[in-house]
Amino acid sequence: MTIAEIITIIGDIVIGIGTLCILIGIIGFVKYKNFYTRILVTTKIETVGVITIIIGVAIKHGVSFFSFKVLLLMIMMMIINPLVSHVIARCAYLCGYKTDTKKQDKESPAKNSEEKL
Repeated sequence: MTIAEIITIIGDIVIGIGTLCILIGIIGFVKYKNFYTRILVTTKIETVGVITIIIGVAIKHGVSFFSFKVLLLMIMMMIINPLVSHVIARCAYLCGYKTDTKKQDKESPAKNSEEKL
């Protein structure tokens, strides 16, 4: 077995771990009914699962310009994903979106949004 084959196998294993993280996250997304919990789970799916897959792809391709671009994409995802999820959750909270799905009434969630801003 050569070094290149071992690196390819390691990359495949890391990609498999990332895929497993995404699968577990999707199960968690279906399990939870609360909007804010689902935002948390989807952020974890994107951050942990996709970044693990990106690392696996970078390992498989070795040191190259492609790996540099993929790792740059990973750094951007690490910064942008939590921020965007926070903005979405904060906007829903400020617009009055209720956390309990059973007690949510038929009123518009944006009814008192001007008072909360």
